[in-house]
Amino acid sequence: MKRSSGILMHISSLPGLYMCGSFGKAAYDFADLLSECGFSVWQVLPFSVPDEYGSPYKAISAFAGNPYFIDLDTLYSKGLLTKDELLASRQTQPYLCEFKSLASEREKLLLKASLRVDSEHKNEINSFISSHPHLGNYCKYVTQKSAASLTSNKEKEALEFMHRFIQHEFFVEWSKVKEHANKKGVRIIGDLPIYVDTDSSDLYFGKENFLLDKDGKPEKVAGVPPDYFSPDGQLWGNPLYNWEFMKKDGYSWWLDRIKWQLTLFDGIRIDHFRAFSEYFAVDAKETTAKSGKWYPGPGLEFVKLIKKAAGKKLIIAEDLGDIDEKVVSLLEKSGLPGMRVFQFAFLGGESTHMPHNYTDNCVAYSGTHDNNTLLGYLWELDDNTRRCMLEYCNHTGDWKGGTISIIKTIMASHADTVIFPIQDILGYGSDTRMNRPGVAEGNWQYRVTSDQLKLIDSQMWKRLNSLYGRCN
Repeated sequence: MKRSSGILMHISSLPGLYMCGSFGKAAYDFADLLSECGFSVWQVLPFSVPDEYGSPYKAISAFAGNPYFIDLDTLYSKGLLTKDELLASRQTQPYLCEFKSLASEREKLLLKASLRVDSEHKNEINSFISSHPHLGNYCKYVTQKSAASLTSNKEKEALEFMHRFIQHEFFVEWSKVKEHANKKGVRIIGDLPIYVDTDSSDLYFGKENFLLDKDGKPEKVAGVPPDYFSPDGQLWGNPLYNWEFMKKDGYSWWLDRIKWQLTLFDGIRIDHFRAFSEYFAVDAKETTAKSGKWYPGPGLEFVKLIKKAAGKKLIIAEDLGDIDEKVVSLLEKSGLPGMRVFQFAFLGGESTHMPHNYTDNCVAYSGTHDNNTLLGYLWELDDNTRRCMLEYCNHTGDWKGGTISIIKTIMASHADTVIFPIQDILGYGSDTRMNRPGVAEGNWQYRVTSDQLKLIDSQMWKRLNSLYGRCN
């Protein structure tokens, strides 16, 4: 794998006027900026429909795309929205996603747009959904969930078509953004959550794929034990897979999922790769993850099928957290690159997360969406650890300027690919953090403005990428 570098920024964090980043002009501009800086990777978070807290990691569908990413200006240019409707959809401020307003207003707006679609466009949409049955199931499921509030079959048909329209428009708009990025020498890396929600079309139309009791409810749910992020562990609450049943049909649902994701992206990061070795199960009645247990996952046979489905496209295995020798062995045998995170390097002892221990076949990060920003991390460190870390990175002077020295150290490492959250490129503090694991509210809202992105010195970054052999 050629040496490369990139930036982690979710679509929702892009600049824009309508309460959430989208597939509009700002997405094209960001791809251009990456290319100008010499970066060749843009990593995003899951494109899933977010939950009530804005999280894309507890999806109502493993296949459906987030309606908030559809660009309203694009719909206006197609004659599907009016100028007044655009003005009424403007945000109150540019720094945070306005999830409450989006939840109450956006679907109504997209319904109006879908009702204005002409017959030729309708046929195109219906043909697209018919060729993607998992998307069709999602559209039926979310329509059915709204059935109690619908008074006629005509309303039901209109609502289901709206969801079809959304998924088609999502795919069309994103395909154009990806095509533009690829032409600029920028690959897009997506993110695949390991689990779906109990309230999901995947479970509703495929109950046999999940471990459920006789009433169709999970007896045990997903999570992780206590770790660096949470002393009580993390009780995710997702249903667990029936790996024994999935094996009988060749893991068809999973392979459908991988292939679909790789039509959207040039590669994917598989979240919580650990579960393919062993998965953590917690009694559904528990309030914390402390009492959960590990059970065998599908193992190497399954991982080999994923690799075969991916072909030459990149698969990154998220191998963070409670990792044992079984996971290490599975990753080595798979040949997939794992992850290294600088913020885990100085927790004590000799760590694989220290840059001098990076192998070629890994993807190194200054931090992930679950970490503090680099500046926030440095601020919260004790004096001795901070001093040791900055000495390691050959940084002298005020510690507040240490972020760039850390980034240079990561760029100089053996890691084939290095990726930095946009907040670390900008040198921002913990007030711009994306997520705090184990905390439900107040996450996933971070957005950057166009003026802030203009502060990025593209020539400096291109020089660094060239210096460390990572220029696109």
